[in-house]
Order: sequence, then C-alpha cells, then structure tokens
Amino acid sequence: MSEAPEVRPPVVTPARVAIALCLLAPFVAMLWVGSYAKTDPAFIGIPFFYWYQMAWVFISTALTATAYVLWQRDQRARKAQQSEGGGVAK
Repeated sequence: MSEAPEVRPPVVTPARVAIALCLLAPFVAMLWVGSYAKTDPAFIGIPFFYWYQMAWVFISTALTATAYVLWQRDQRARKAQQSEGGGVAK
C-alpha cells in the first residue's frame, strides 16, 4: 500500500513577510487615490498626481526585484535545509 505524501502548511518566515510587503506596497499606494489626488507639490511643472504615479513605476520595479532576490534566497535556504536532513525529501 502506498503512503500518502505528508502535507505541511506553508511556513511563514520573515523573508516571506518582507516579500509580501514588497509586492503589496505598490497596490496599496496606487489604490489609495485620496492620498495623491492633488496638484501640489508640482515637480518641474508636472502636477503631483502624475509624477507620484510615475515614481511608483520605478519604486515598484525596485520592490519587485527585491522580492525576487529574497525569494531566491529563501528557496536556496529551504533546499539546503532539506538536503541536510531537516526536511522530508521524496
């Protein structure tokens, strides 16, 4: 008779919380329109409403890249832990 694979709940680590925050921040910043629905302060003649959104394009890129690096590190650490016998390898 075959054994059913062990089902474990996902592990919440500080790295995964940081990843979630990095990916969630741009959504919150863009969906909270009331925080940036104004014209002042203008930047080189561009109203705040527009340059704030453009700034988030670059901020989102940096946060997504950070989340990717943290995810890669987390996966390497998990694989190393499993190969040391800390996890179930099947």
